[in-house]
Formats: sequence, C-alpha cells, structure tokens
Amino acid sequence: MELPKAISAILFYQAEPTSVKRLAQLLKRTEGEVQGALLILKGNLENAGLRLVQNDDEVTLGTAPEASALIEAITKEELSRDLSKAALETLAIVLYKGPITRSEIDYIRGVNSTFILRNLLVRGLVEKVENPNDQRSFLYKATFQLLEYMGVSAIDELPDYHDAIVQLSAFVVTKQEEDRALVTTPEIKESTEETAELVSDMMEREESALEEEAAISEEDEAGGGFDDNELREHTDATRISDTP
Repeated sequence: MELPKAISAILFYQAEPTSVKRLAQLLKRTEGEVQGALLILKGNLENAGLRLVQNDDEVTLGTAPEASALIEAITKEELSRDLSKAALETLAIVLYKGPITRSEIDYIRGVNSTFILRNLLVRGLVEKVENPNDQRSFLYKATFQLLEYMGVSAIDELPDYHDAIVQLSAFVVTKQEEDRALVTTPEIKESTEETAELVSDMMEREESALEEEAAISEEDEAGGGFDDNELREHTDATRISDTP
C-alpha cells in the first residue's frame, strides 16, 4: 500500500491525534518519509470532505470547514437520542474500570469502540487524559458531569461497585486464558510455526539475493577498467552457468 494511503488508514482507525514518530514506528519508515507522505495526503484530501489537521508533532483527520453546518446538525441529532446498548456497555466499562485505554475497552467488548467513545466524548460523559505509562495512547475516565448526573460524589459509590470490579477482572482473566489456550492448540501452533518458517526462508533468500547482487556490482566496478576480453568472456560464462 502506498504510504499516504497507509497513513490515512491508521489515522482513520485511531480516530485521535497520532505523533509522526508513532506513525514512523508503525509503518517502519523514517520520520522524514512520513512527513513527505503527509504533505501528499494533505493535497489528496483537498477535494474531499476531510482535512489533515496537524498540531506540532501530532496529526489527525478532521472534517472540512464547509461541512461544519452538516456536522453540527448530525451532532445535535445524536445528542437527542438515548444511548444505545453498546454505548451503555462502553460507558459502564469506563465507569468501573477507568481510567482505561481504548485497547483495553476493545479487548473487554471484543469489538472496536472508537466511534462509541467519540459519541460519549461529545456528550461530555467521558474524557481523555494522558497515559503516564505510554505517551502514544490516552486513558478514558468518567467526567464530573456524569458523576453529578448519577448522583454520586465518588466512583466507589456506584451501584455494586466492588462486585462489578471483581466480575470484570475475572472476565478479563478468563478471556486471557481462553486466548492463550487458543494460540497453543496443536493446529494453530503448527500453522504459526509454518508461517514463521516460511517468512524466515523468504528473508534468507532475499538476503542471499541482495548479497549476490552486491558482489556482482563490486565485481563490475573493479573490472570496469580492464580490456582483457578473455577474462570478460570467462566471467560472463560463469554467470550464465550459475543462473538458475
């Protein structure tokens, strides 16, 4: 996939500001290459309903200014609706397990929670705070507005708070054990090992081909100044006989 397209896919999926350094790590490219691709992506989005928003070292996708009225109308319509079952589920996880990362929420729910969290953020029910353990991600927690609405002065005053924490923790442990058991089943383990061997073999062949190409290049450079026709014929014959 072309680098600008890959970056747009990541930014769409993350749905939150991402640093250039983080993009470079994810894509295994240099920060300079990412910066160049961002310029291309910015130009590509000029005729779309999206814009590339950049603040210092962080970038994200936003809507075009001319779409502001439409987005405002949609937001008002969303806020007038009752919370969906999925939104209530996500909100409960944030309330009882927060501060919590989006990846942890996704793991507990088993699905991507990006747009549900955005809806809860817009409603002022949850907020994002910096993750002290990982600057590449945020933590989600309940807002004071939500606690006031629920009539509690502290998180531990939530209904069945301690029992809910125990049940959630037990659920996560069970899920992790099931995931480990799934990965270690003979069929999946064998498939994983075969894939690893295949990738390793491909890398070795590619490395060997690169070394051979480099050797030929060095030979050409070293022999470029000679006029010994007999030596040239012998070298060409050797290369042909070595060709698979």
